[in-house]
Amino acid sequence: MRAWLPSLLRAALLAILLAFLVSPGWFEPLLKPLVQDNAPAIYNQGSLLTLTLLHLRTVAIATIAAIIVAVTLAILVTRPFGAEFLPLSRSLVNVGQTFPPVAVLALAVPALGFGEKPTLVALFLYGLLPIFENTLTGLTTLPPSVMEAARGAGMTDRQRLFRVELPLAMPVILAGVRLSVVISLATATIGSTVAAKTLGEVIIAGLQSNNIAFVLQGGLIVGALAVLIYDGLSAIEAVLARRAGL
Repeated sequence: MRAWLPSLLRAALLAILLAFLVSPGWFEPLLKPLVQDNAPAIYNQGSLLTLTLLHLRTVAIATIAAIIVAVTLAILVTRPFGAEFLPLSRSLVNVGQTFPPVAVLALAVPALGFGEKPTLVALFLYGLLPIFENTLTGLTTLPPSVMEAARGAGMTDRQRLFRVELPLAMPVILAGVRLSVVISLATATIGSTVAAKTLGEVIIAGLQSNNIAFVLQGGLIVGALAVLIYDGLSAIEAVLARRAGL
């Protein structure tokens, strides 16, 4: 029973999340005590399901772009011809992590306008570091015996990269992607300050109207998504690790 308990809890969380997004009115009695003066207990300025899907779309686009750039950059600096660019590459991806997303939005809005685009830029920059560092770690800590065997088998550099290095490093790379996604899920909420369609709309509406129920709804949906996606990627990572013999 204990072995199945985590899975049951995740299934229950998913079921509750889906029920709330599809029929939020069912949960109104639970949230009603949190509001005052007959204020609405359920967010009524848009569809929670639509906002959730748009939130996930924004995170997915930014994460895919970050994966492409970060993994490519890590591959380049682990090749002999690109090793000298490692310090520069680290500095570039660190800038994205240390520069506040709010500041990125403020700088991006004049160039890109309001909406989803500035948010994508902020999430992209913020998601580079964990993916880059994990890819770098995965590619530079491969067993020397395996690499020697690949060379002895007559594999070209390209064949070793795609048939040996990347498959063996994939669990470590996915761990970086997992971290990047969780960070982006939370950070994407600030995109609503520049008119991006995210779950931040619910939180901002709650703050503006002093409606704790709205703030709680937005926060709990983002939190539930983060837990479920984190666990899902962890499960995939474990499968890849077993296949790689790690």
